[in-house]
Amino acid sequence: MHLDAANTLILVCGFLLVVSILAGIISNRLGAPILLVFLVVGMLAGTDGVLGLSFDSPNIAFFIGSIALVIILFDGGMRTNPERFRVALWPAISLATIGVALTCTLVATTAVYLFDLPWTAALLIGAILSSTDAAAVFGIFQSQGLQIKERVGATLEIESGSNDPMAVILTLTMTSAAASGEFSAWYHMVGNVAWQLAGGLAMGWLAGRAFIIAARKLPLSFSFLPLLAIASAVMIYALTAFLGASGFLAVYLMGFVIGNSRLPQLVHILHVQDGLAWLSQISMFLILGLLVTPSHVVQYLPVAVGVAFTLIFVARPIAVLVSLLPFSFPWREQVFISWVGLRGAVPIILALFPWLSGVEQQELYFDVAFVVVLISLIIQGWTIAPVARWLQLEVPKRPEPAQRMPLASVSSREALEVWSYPIDKDSPACDHAWKELKLTAPATFVGVIRDGDWLQPETQPIVREGDVLLVTATVKDIDEVSRILASGGKGMQMSDKGFFGDFTLRGDLTIAELASVYPAGDVDESILSMTLNDHFKDKFHRRVVIGDSLVIGALTVTVRSLNKTGDIEAVGVKAKE
Repeated sequence: MHLDAANTLILVCGFLLVVSILAGIISNRLGAPILLVFLVVGMLAGTDGVLGLSFDSPNIAFFIGSIALVIILFDGGMRTNPERFRVALWPAISLATIGVALTCTLVATTAVYLFDLPWTAALLIGAILSSTDAAAVFGIFQSQGLQIKERVGATLEIESGSNDPMAVILTLTMTSAAASGEFSAWYHMVGNVAWQLAGGLAMGWLAGRAFIIAARKLPLSFSFLPLLAIASAVMIYALTAFLGASGFLAVYLMGFVIGNSRLPQLVHILHVQDGLAWLSQISMFLILGLLVTPSHVVQYLPVAVGVAFTLIFVARPIAVLVSLLPFSFPWREQVFISWVGLRGAVPIILALFPWLSGVEQQELYFDVAFVVVLISLIIQGWTIAPVARWLQLEVPKRPEPAQRMPLASVSSREALEVWSYPIDKDSPACDHAWKELKLTAPATFVGVIRDGDWLQPETQPIVREGDVLLVTATVKDIDEVSRILASGGKGMQMSDKGFFGDFTLRGDLTIAELASVYPAGDVDESILSMTLNDHFKDKFHRRVVIGDSLVIGALTVTVRSLNKTGDIEAVGVKAKE
């Protein structure tokens, strides 16, 4: 490659990244899925687009896409709280296995009977489109600042992170069948699925533990540790895939193990990972947008549109209904989970398998997958926030510091950090001195930043609107400290009082005690002796999360907080609307 050509290529790549990021700002204001913007920018730069760039290398696209997915899944695993597994592990596993198989079958049946495709080709299309995409789900939730009930969010996140192995196995099996004209024996498929899952879980756990030990022992600076983390994730993905197990599952679990350790350097790793995850999403969707040729898509447009609407309105809802049947999810949550079965980059990358394997009509699979993803992002991605609010699944955002600064070089049994909290007129700390705040966790007041000046603790300043309050505390106490210092401030789309009500009660109170204090009206006598905690657990089959609510007589009672064992600590009470 000549120097001028190399410089031109670098210029084009930089230009596309800048355009994508700036277009993402506009898309947020319009409520459009940001991933859709990246995909469209790639298409506009491609063969039929404004720049007319010619890119037809599925090998390069597959390589970049795989690395990008590793980074995204690793980041998603690191940000998954273990409490989410308590409420959503088995429902998510059911969706990732039974749901994927059902989706594949229903989509294939539609393709056979409506478009007269052979079963091998139809099943291959179904396999390619059978998994939801972690990049799409994580990206849209984050870009729209959507906070939904933990049971629903956890189910979707764990499903998205764990259903790729099943989809990859089905796609490889159907690709082999389409190429050879015959299917593998069922017991080979079952054995392959078992090894993919078991091998991926084992490699991910071992890799996560090994990284934690290395991070504590190696004398690495903060600049190198995040790079070591992502390099290790890429290496484990490749090694696990080489052993025939699920590399995607391995990096997701590795991220989970690392993210839930108490490494003092974790905040630095997460900050770097956040940027890398976004860069990966942009690169992946740009490359896939460049690879598609819109003029060629027209040939298979009727098949793609038919499959897309079947997937969104028939296959996904049925798969969710069957998969979640044993878990008694409320109907609102089932509807939302059905609607948020987004298809993103994963199906397009899986559609490269037939292309790379030389299967006949390779364009069919790629073009159909591309159109389905496009329709999914437009219809489903654009409506996630409105549907969540319509189904009353949005909950107030969890209070947290605006900035976290770890004190990793300080030798301490607990990870110490400095946190900053911007104060506005609705913040509980506003117009109070530090000693007047009733914190239930140990925290040390570091001072206040006001108009650029540091007001030291010795001056005992009254916290005012516009100040930034600084405290030092251990990571384990972040929720308790933030509950007082950050709740109700800027960025809170829903107020606590509006959502939970004006009154707060303990979860161990009986319903009879509730009715004696508040005008509850007619209450079923059979539940009067039950505690609020027991009544909620009975109704929600022991999977209670913050935001769950029940109508008790004339009152609406909403779960406000849970303790570490999953029991209800506090509820909010307000009159039934």
